[in-house]
Amino acid sequence: MLPRLISANTYRRERWRNNLGWTREIARADSAPSGMSAAVAGAAPDFDWRLSIAEIERDCEFSTFPGCDRHLVLLTGNGMRLQLDNAKQVDVLPMHGRIAFAGERSVHCTLIDGPTHDFNVMVRRDRMTAQVLHRPLVGSMVFFREAGVSWAIHLLSGGARSKDQDLVLAPGDTLLLEPDGAPSSRHIIDGAGEALLVRFQRVD
Repeated sequence: MLPRLISANTYRRERWRNNLGWTREIARADSAPSGMSAAVAGAAPDFDWRLSIAEIERDCEFSTFPGCDRHLVLLTGNGMRLQLDNAKQVDVLPMHGRIAFAGERSVHCTLIDGPTHDFNVMVRRDRMTAQVLHRPLVGSMVFFREAGVSWAIHLLSGGARSKDQDLVLAPGDTLLLEPDGAPSSRHIIDGAGEALLVRFQRVD
């Protein structure tokens, strides 16, 4: 498997689609032909998957992403109350509360007590699926190569090392494990702390 370390200080900060907040993009797998843009509200996104950290400073509406499935995990702050399609309300609370929802849904966010930072995973559902896992990191964690599968490891706390390539992760860093072009059938992460694991599976 081919590892790629993305340091937290390299995440690219940009406005939301609806200009009501900021996000720091961690990584994305682009899929659209050159010249297409996902900046227009209501347009289909030009990625297969995307990882980012949203900075929410006030009550707001979320941007919509037609054709996408979304996962949100609370990283910092006292949480938020999300109202989906003017009906169902869901509280996302510490520590590391989460929610999954379709990108087409209308979502209004009410902050419970101050700003939050939130880990976001988005996939084009016709191309990818995503599974988000919150795991303790104690000793070694082994990832095996699977056809059509990539992994992202986002370190929440502690420290970790990519054993095969000697890459060191600090809190907030992300390691991508991609199978293409790599001869190794597995990859080992050593360390101690907590991590969010994202398993991306390509849809046949």
